Amino acid sequence: MVTKVVVFGMGYVGIPIAALLADIDEFQVTGIQRRSERSSWKIDILNQGKSPFKGKEPGLDELIARVVKKKSFSVTDDPSVAKYADYILIDVQTPTDSSHIPQYESLRTVSAQIGKYLKKGSTVIIESTVAPGTTENVVKPIIEECSRMTAGDDFHLAFSYERVMPGKLLDFIVNMPRVVGGFTPKCTEKAVWLYQKVVTKDISITSCLAAELAKTIENSYRDINIAFANEMALVCESLKVNIYEIIELINKRHDRFMHYPGAGVGGHCLPKDPWLLRYGVQTYGREFIEPEFISLSRKINNHMPIHLAGLAVSALEAKGFKLLSKVKITVLGVAYLENSDDTRNTPALPLIRYLNSLGAKVIAHDPYVNPELFKDWPVENNLEKALEKSDCAIIVTKHAEYYKLNFSKLKNIMNTHILIDGRNVYDAKDVKQHGFLYNGIGKNRDFQS
Repeated sequence: MVTKVVVFGMGYVGIPIAALLADIDEFQVTGIQRRSERSSWKIDILNQGKSPFKGKEPGLDELIARVVKKKSFSVTDDPSVAKYADYILIDVQTPTDSSHIPQYESLRTVSAQIGKYLKKGSTVIIESTVAPGTTENVVKPIIEECSRMTAGDDFHLAFSYERVMPGKLLDFIVNMPRVVGGFTPKCTEKAVWLYQKVVTKDISITSCLAAELAKTIENSYRDINIAFANEMALVCESLKVNIYEIIELINKRHDRFMHYPGAGVGGHCLPKDPWLLRYGVQTYGREFIEPEFISLSRKINNHMPIHLAGLAVSALEAKGFKLLSKVKITVLGVAYLENSDDTRNTPALPLIRYLNSLGAKVIAHDPYVNPELFKDWPVENNLEKALEKSDCAIIVTKHAEYYKLNFSKLKNIMNTHILIDGRNVYDAKDVKQHGFLYNGIGKNRDFQS
């Protein structure tokens, strides 16, 4: 008997889980992707058996090609296919606005579409990260109203959050412990049955609310730890000490793991999941609580691109530049994560905007990001072209290509020889021996080449 699965949202979460399930003989999987100017092309690409991701994703290209060839996976923009589904996964984006309020337009729309076409006995699983309380207070009422069915009696409802990371999409789905929270024990049982087909690690069972809390607290914990590392990097800069030496000394103790600082925190999850946690407790909690760590951490991490720009400005001033209007700056890395094409909430964007506001001419380089997706600021795929006649290069992303910079060649094509390192890609001595002025986040601000 074939189990039919529909996955709403063909992004970094929806595509790999859909492909993994489609690779199992008993499953027939259909992905649903709405058509828009930025995403319509995904439907055709996936139906051709190709991955839309340009970054390095081990095994994904081959997996998509295989499941499309055997006709167990296809993509459409027609939500009515959900009426045949035994399982429906929700993998749409759940961003927050400038006031840190969840924007659930896609989630609400998909929930209504599911309710319209839902068949009795189907299982709906939310994988998108949401504020604690959303499954019960937002998704469930919409599906029940549109379907005129009751969760737990007529259909099954569960929340099971993704833990994927670009560059490790398949690995993190298959080899990462899973958390499943069902609206009822039977709902949980149905969801666990599905994930047991692809997940090799432990599957923990809990409630919807606890699962929602686990995801948002998990990512808030990481964001807070990165913020602490970033603040300590500023401390070390002030005291003219290298933060990476300090971290190495701390982490020699077996039960310590201090995070690393950097140019900023990007991706779909970390910049907004702490706000989802805050929104959940303030909307559905019994008492008003202001999670202070969350607000402070977000402030620190959001400031890092501006601080990185400040390092570049100081270096340019040390080279005699009084006005940035006469300066060309090359930002190395547009994706938020190394060796991927994921630009969601990338720290490169606020960095570029701030430098532009100071009058600098900025061009960005990235080996994976499609320049056509960025109309407002220039993105170049050719590294030498991006660095030609540049006065300063700023590393924002740890792409493998940036570890192999040819400084002898760069001296010939750059006007001014400055490298600002936002990701600890290089050691100061290695760069300075080529005659470059070098500095980086958390390092000794010594602007002598």
